[in-house]
Amino acid sequence: MKLKSNRASSQIIAISSSLLHQGRMSAEAADRVATVTSSRPSTPLQVSWFEFLLDGSLLEKHLQNTNPGPCSSLRWCSRLLKEQAADSISVLEGALRLKKDSYVHTLRTLDLLGSDAATNGETESSTAGLRISADELHCQVHYDLGGIFFQQGCTDQPAYEKARDHFRMTKELLKKLDVTVHLHVDEKRLAGYWNACKALTGDCDLADPHMTQYDQINSLIRAHNYQVGANAAPRNRLEMFRTRNHVESGLDEVCHKLCVCNAVRDALEGEVLSIRFQQLLLKPNKCMVDFMLEVCTRSLDRDQPSEMSRRNMAGLLRTLCENLEDLSLVFTITSHKLFLELLRDEDRKVLMEQMRKRSATINLSAKPLPSFYDIPASASVSIGQQEQQLVLSLDPRRIRQILIELHGMAERPFWRVNSKWDVPSDYINVVLAIKDNLTKDLVYILVAKGLHCISIKDFGHARQLFSACLELVTEFSPKLRQVMLNEMLLLDIRAHETMAAEGSKERPPPDLVSRVRGYLEMRIHDVPLRQVIGEECVAFMLNWRENDYLTLQVPPSLVMNNPYIKLGQLLASTCKELPGPKESRRTAKELWDVVVQICSVSVQHKRSSDGRLGLIKQRESSLGIMQRSKFITFIKKLREPLVLTTLISLFVRLHSIVRDDIVNEVAAEHLSIWPSSLPNIQTVDVEAVAVTVKELVSYALTLNPNNQSWLVTQADIYFVTNQYSAALSFYLQAGAVCSDFFTKPLPPDVYTDQVLKRMIKCCSMMNCHTQVAVLCQFLREVDYMTAFKALQEQNSHDAMDSFYDYIWDVTILEYLTHIHHKRGEMEKRQIAVSPQGLVFQAVVGGGV
Repeated sequence: MKLKSNRASSQIIAISSSLLHQGRMSAEAADRVATVTSSRPSTPLQVSWFEFLLDGSLLEKHLQNTNPGPCSSLRWCSRLLKEQAADSISVLEGALRLKKDSYVHTLRTLDLLGSDAATNGETESSTAGLRISADELHCQVHYDLGGIFFQQGCTDQPAYEKARDHFRMTKELLKKLDVTVHLHVDEKRLAGYWNACKALTGDCDLADPHMTQYDQINSLIRAHNYQVGANAAPRNRLEMFRTRNHVESGLDEVCHKLCVCNAVRDALEGEVLSIRFQQLLLKPNKCMVDFMLEVCTRSLDRDQPSEMSRRNMAGLLRTLCENLEDLSLVFTITSHKLFLELLRDEDRKVLMEQMRKRSATINLSAKPLPSFYDIPASASVSIGQQEQQLVLSLDPRRIRQILIELHGMAERPFWRVNSKWDVPSDYINVVLAIKDNLTKDLVYILVAKGLHCISIKDFGHARQLFSACLELVTEFSPKLRQVMLNEMLLLDIRAHETMAAEGSKERPPPDLVSRVRGYLEMRIHDVPLRQVIGEECVAFMLNWRENDYLTLQVPPSLVMNNPYIKLGQLLASTCKELPGPKESRRTAKELWDVVVQICSVSVQHKRSSDGRLGLIKQRESSLGIMQRSKFITFIKKLREPLVLTTLISLFVRLHSIVRDDIVNEVAAEHLSIWPSSLPNIQTVDVEAVAVTVKELVSYALTLNPNNQSWLVTQADIYFVTNQYSAALSFYLQAGAVCSDFFTKPLPPDVYTDQVLKRMIKCCSMMNCHTQVAVLCQFLREVDYMTAFKALQEQNSHDAMDSFYDYIWDVTILEYLTHIHHKRGEMEKRQIAVSPQGLVFQAVVGGGV
């Protein structure tokens, strides 16, 4: 029987490939070896050598025998494979030169060989046999050859390079093939082969984006770049063993660092720490501890850790503290930010107590000290390192410990270590007057760190620092004790106000309100007081509507001496009387005069060279109860809506008077309670009033962006300053919030004729003329002249005919149809005459 040459070659290739990859043997090879059998029934049949190739489980069964011993049929199987390996490799390499597809016999083609169909050439047809594409064949052959050369690499190093090249071609062909029905390629094993070959041949490109961390570390270690190698994989669990060929100190360090990385990963996954890491803890050093803390921090930062991971990491840090003998290393961990963040207060206290008991420096016969002092001094390290820890630490006990060690090394003012430590000027003299230098440093640093924590809203650490400082100063300074009580009051106020700003509706506890009242009424004259505490106490009372206290119970002397209490009382009185049947004029007038004075400038007369008198304005008057900048700061501490509405109303009225523009007035609530004129209008700083009203309304909208009245006021402010796009945006927001995004009728007091006319002007100034015509329909009397004029404009910057759906007025539609007919715009004319706009009219038009 005559077959094509490529078909014969493919059969040879298939047999050789199967021999190496699947362990099968050709029939010709089997004939060269005799099968050994025994005729005795008591002796089990001997397994033939080729059966080991055909059934992979036979070798395992053979080795499980009680006394397996050597099997002649089996080192035959091994010898035969070794002898034929070179021939098989040669055949397979020859197969890689075949460029055409191959065909393999099936049962049908074998039947056809003996039938009459063979004479017709059907067996030669491409549809008769099983088609194997050249790429699929080459992929299988490359994979098999790669496996052969990889096994030979242990005795022949260059064979690894051949294996690498074949595996590379296998990977490329796998990507190219759509169907891999006939392939027997284990892709996981291929990936393992590929990584192994790259590591063994040093073929790793650090710039390759697909390079694994294992590859990176291998490449770096081969280049003796151990430090970078250790930093390359802080997250993977990798094992590295020292050998006689790698005894450099750099590799020793990278082994330790990888051991730390593995321990951190084990801890995160809740696994037991390895013996290797336990041995490393027997000889710890600060560099290793610092590296471990860095790895722990980076591990949590990258993973967005779960609560379980955080608990596991806290357990690791606690275990380290319990196992380390060197207390200086323990304090390095306990003062770290991660330790303070992960461990709860009670856990830290228990750990500190354990450390105290372990310390050999504690004098058990000494008089017991207060709890804050009850911590031992550890072995000292360099001043620079201790000062760095002093800057970083937020644990008051740790801060005191570091200061004790520093004062043992050098006698100098350590409160100056960090230039950013700042104690208020009101307190600086009384703090620096402390005679004991250690106590002075400690008080100064605790106060400065506590104030910094408050500024970043870390109220937990601030409370710890202030509590420790209070405990410390109570023993020797009643004045400083009161100072710390006042600062803790401010801390509690800010913590509660922060919760309220984040959405909490919980009222402050009665104890806090009582402490605020006590502070406002305090009469200890020799205690330094910070103005900001009184300011925030007043804002706190206004925000929580403690108006009765401010108007009826606050001592008159406080009102006269404290400008913030005076302002708070006037605001509370005005707000208290607003909901009544008659709006208060007397209290409102007094508040008006105070605010006008704050926004006024002093005026001086000066005679010019020609003899005429002129006015010279100074930037700020000294007659106001406070500077305008402090007034703005105070306003931005207020959150109560009625208080803010009252202030907005006052400034809108003042702004209208100083601008003297009746046509372009700004709308606001309760405008009628304010005076309508000013006796000395030239003394008011117009620019200051304009800036203040803008800042005030913008601030109010950050607290409640859905307040309809504030939105309209903001829109009017933009309108009168010719910012038409912003004005229209806020007018639309005001309509949206009071109609559930225009799904309900609008209240009649929102889109008044004045507001609609301003929206029309905004659209006109923005060249949105079709929208002008639409809005003209909402007026109580349709403004046809404005609508017609707008529709005549051909350079419109809006969607034009897309808005025709919202025109329902017949007169406007007739005019629109006439305009398009006259211009020959038949398609747009057809759009205009179709019945549209009923939905918008029903939803929005009905409300207006």
